[in-house]
Amino acid sequence: MKKAFILLFIFILFAALFTQPVRADVAPPETVPGSNVNPESKTTQVRMVAETVILTVSEDPANADHSTAETRAVFTMRNLGTEPETMDVRFPLSFFNGNSDGFGRFPEIEGIDVRVDGKRVPTRNEVQPFLEGAFSFREREDIPWSIFEVTFPPDQDVVIEVVYTVQGFGYYPYDVFKYVLETGAGWNGTIGSAEIVLRLPYEASEQNVWVEDVIGYSPPTPGGVFSGNEVRWKFEELEPTFENNLEFVIVTPSLWQKVLTEDANITRNRNDGEAWGRLGKAYKEIIMMSHGNLRSDPVGQGMFELSRSAYETCLGILPEDPLWMYGYAELLWSHYYFDIYALGKPDTQNILPTLLMRLQTALSIDPNLQQAKDLLNEIYYAMPDAVSVEGDTYVYLGLTATPVPPTPWSAEATPTIPSTVVLPTSTFTMGVNTPEPTPVPSTNPLCGGAFLLPALFGLVILNKKRK
Repeated sequence: MKKAFILLFIFILFAALFTQPVRADVAPPETVPGSNVNPESKTTQVRMVAETVILTVSEDPANADHSTAETRAVFTMRNLGTEPETMDVRFPLSFFNGNSDGFGRFPEIEGIDVRVDGKRVPTRNEVQPFLEGAFSFREREDIPWSIFEVTFPPDQDVVIEVVYTVQGFGYYPYDVFKYVLETGAGWNGTIGSAEIVLRLPYEASEQNVWVEDVIGYSPPTPGGVFSGNEVRWKFEELEPTFENNLEFVIVTPSLWQKVLTEDANITRNRNDGEAWGRLGKAYKEIIMMSHGNLRSDPVGQGMFELSRSAYETCLGILPEDPLWMYGYAELLWSHYYFDIYALGKPDTQNILPTLLMRLQTALSIDPNLQQAKDLLNEIYYAMPDAVSVEGDTYVYLGLTATPVPPTPWSAEATPTIPSTVVLPTSTFTMGVNTPEPTPVPSTNPLCGGAFLLPALFGLVILNKKRK
């Protein structure tokens, strides 16, 4: 026991001294990002007058937990000089800045189609130095480029179109795509105008496209305008640097499709308890981050309420279903432990006794429900004053301390939706109005003081297991 506390003290001291705003160290490995074309020549009179890039996202047929994006980039180039220029134009097939994916690998874009003024042109692959001046740790001095020859007559527009497909990277339930504007800095002057479009297979919203910082990823690009199934970013007179490279974080399409499917099921039959449960589970998967904590941004909080409402409605219709009770308790425990207990906030909504009551009821219906037992053991290790274990029996101390107020979704409710509860015809009207996003600190809550409580929890678990 003494050794455990010594280790804890050392850990706290180290975290206090060396806390830094870190994201990249916990980010997943990347696949190849998209990129602007780059001139081989260091001096050119050719300017990128305009560009339009469309990333069309679809479910990855080889892996339903991820997605792919067909990227179509159209560049309008103009030679501002008085003489024609014929040059090799380059497009990076791997990380343009020489970095690896974090594991020493350098994945490459496999297929690329290039057209100049509507005509397909041949390409060749060559290994050349990465982009000069790129923000890089220089893990690799040379990278593969797709190279094609283009002639730029003076004072005449030349349209270059590049099409390729990339896989999203990230940890389920999120996928990340990037587009690098920095490689366009080699052309003459500024990029006159740039429009980057993220196109989803369904309506785009702040629920399925992140607009604020993401734990485990670098910040997503702000300023996107939502319209139908698209999000658009526009830039004028841009002199691109690495700070202008774009990053998009989306909910994995297969998971968001579950939300749409269950919403449609509920619209057809509002007494479908299983559909309500599946909807609550889908929203829970979306907001459940690594280490068990929930999304803390306003949109994440709104989806927590959507998940909670769906679970409660489900249990109002199916009051004897222990699995849905466990699923609801898991949601509430993550919310309680990370958003209330860890922050020293009062439990004004009686979250802890509510989730304990659900677990108690679930085990009374199915005494062998292992998921409920595992969750109770987790609560016991984290908060022994809330649950104690006596042999094979769980004592729900949190229930005796605070009585649970009656709700329309209590275990005694009849298996129909109570008439006093007003439910929407579509789950997308269940959320609260989302306020304008507010700036959040650039520190990662997993790197520093906020990580100490889960770390202490881990040490306590280790010590108890040893006993």
